[in-house]
Amino acid sequence: MDLFSAASESLRQKEAPLAARMRPENLEEFCGQEEIVGPGRLLRRSIQADRLSSMIFYGPAGTGKTTLALLVAKYTKAHFEKVNAVTSGVSEVRRIIQEAKERRIYHQQKTVVFIDEIHRFNKSQQDALLPAVEDGDILLIGATTENPYYQVNAPLLSRCRIFRLSPLTKSDMSRIIKRALEDKGKGLGEYKVRVAPEALEHLISVADGDARVALNGLEVAVLSTEPAADGVRYITPEIIEESVQQRILRYDKDGEGHYDTISAFIKSIRGSDPDAAVFYLARMIAAGEDPRFIARRMMVHAAEDIGLADPRALLVAVSAAQALEMVGLPEARIPLAEAAIYLATAPKSNSVVVAIDQAMQDVKNLETGSIPLHLRDASHPGSEKMGYGVGYKYPHDYPGHYVQQQYLPDKVKERKYYSAGDLGYEAEVKNRMEELKKAD
Repeated sequence: MDLFSAASESLRQKEAPLAARMRPENLEEFCGQEEIVGPGRLLRRSIQADRLSSMIFYGPAGTGKTTLALLVAKYTKAHFEKVNAVTSGVSEVRRIIQEAKERRIYHQQKTVVFIDEIHRFNKSQQDALLPAVEDGDILLIGATTENPYYQVNAPLLSRCRIFRLSPLTKSDMSRIIKRALEDKGKGLGEYKVRVAPEALEHLISVADGDARVALNGLEVAVLSTEPAADGVRYITPEIIEESVQQRILRYDKDGEGHYDTISAFIKSIRGSDPDAAVFYLARMIAAGEDPRFIARRMMVHAAEDIGLADPRALLVAVSAAQALEMVGLPEARIPLAEAAIYLATAPKSNSVVVAIDQAMQDVKNLETGSIPLHLRDASHPGSEKMGYGVGYKYPHDYPGHYVQQQYLPDKVKERKYYSAGDLGYEAEVKNRMEELKKAD
């Protein structure tokens, strides 16, 4: 690197956001992820011993994925190539691989290829990496906020070790912020800053485990606050709130956030927890989830998890869906919440879904036989000669509008699909069916 390049790099680093300037330069400075890089842990031992295989770091934003990739390159003294999965094509991947091969042969130097947002690489791009990863020409490090088991090709995934990173804890965040406030070289140590305890707590809470959000919000707060008469910049909760603004929810409508949140929502309804149901509903609405998707899921689970224990649940869910179509958001959040609370507090029964699923299995897997003759359509000419409808007993002609007769085909006539539960309206259904059995 010449003097001009060195000066340009120095200026770039100085003007970089605080989160980039405060990036740890060694494992001792790295905060969080103790379960994978703490003393004696596998990844830390592998980095220090320079015995690494390709890997994928999977976790929320601001938890250290890029930092760990840089540390791997530094400890292994490898050449570092950063690839953006959004802007790079197959040709660039092949160029990097070719240069890595030459570097390995002629200079005996490893090449770490860091691919940010690797889940955005298409199949051909991922396939282009396979031979180089398998032959050891490159050490691949992928980073993704999405579950790699959903987003990365199985052949490439099988050649990588997966490390899951967790949101940083309050303690981790506090250490990171304190270090930034004290560091005079890269941080904010050159300023006299006093952060009120309530402001620090709010910053940590709003950042929600994302160090990048916390540090960049802190920098805006400090630089936008004029020093007081004593030369100190006093950071209040109001300043932090204004500097950070609204945090971005960790939610990808096409990825794991989508599936995990709707799963938690439905399980909260099934578990009769209205508070959790409303919380996950609010989370989905705030993240921009399609509200029609939410309404559809509530209609399904009104029948699946509540069913005949409260038949009105399905009506409430359908009404909420209709209200959504008529008024839209934000007003429709109210009928959606009403439906979610109703479903969560309603008595539960899965007898309907059990009945239809068992019947579907029999239809697919058993030889069910023919419809009994007395149940067949007798309205067309000649049907009576074939025995259609002969012997059918019209229930309304009998006491209680009920008479016992065979309805199932002979080969499945002993099968039982519906078993009424003991809660809500279904208890009445159960009593009625038992009374009919006694009448038989």
